[in-house]
Amino acid sequence: MSASPDPIKNKLPALPNLIFASRWLQLPLYLGLILAQVVYVFHFWVELVHLIEAAFGNTEALQKLVTSIGYKTDAPIASLNETVIMLVVLALIDVVMISNLLIMVIVGGYETFVSRMNLESHPDQPEWLSHVNASVLKVKLATAIIGISSIHLLKTFINAGNYTDKVLLWQTLIHITFLLSALAIAYTDKLMTAATHQEKH
Repeated sequence: MSASPDPIKNKLPALPNLIFASRWLQLPLYLGLILAQVVYVFHFWVELVHLIEAAFGNTEALQKLVTSIGYKTDAPIASLNETVIMLVVLALIDVVMISNLLIMVIVGGYETFVSRMNLESHPDQPEWLSHVNASVLKVKLATAIIGISSIHLLKTFINAGNYTDKVLLWQTLIHITFLLSALAIAYTDKLMTAATHQEKH
């Protein structure tokens, strides 16, 4: 029978204990992100309700959709068209992807930097959470940001007539920068993981 750990030996001195306990200062930040998630859910349902109302011929809901997506055309919009529907659906997908990003930051960040959540036996434990660490979290966040940037870029191209060439060029360059940054982060993580394995062997 193994001896239980000595609580006296595991007790940290006052200053290191205070520094270690300071990680709980991040808790209000994660709670704030949960509130931001609530705002995104509300915004998603508002846009979805407007889309459904516009599909049934509600012109006021249609105008609200057109204003929210920034769509402009010389001809008046009397009913939903394919471009408006596509832009609204992309906006909804954008909200979902940002919401997924928030979940990764909230759950992964809390698990990595604050405290263990002990979800190993939970049936709904996210697959990626079982091997999450700071490096993995950075790669996943970078990948999620690329996805969000892709949606924004697609929305811009569909609605290209309302943007200048300068805006289109800069959005494309920014997206390429995100892509290269994610590749650099993933490659650096791969090198660090390989170096760690070599040290262990």
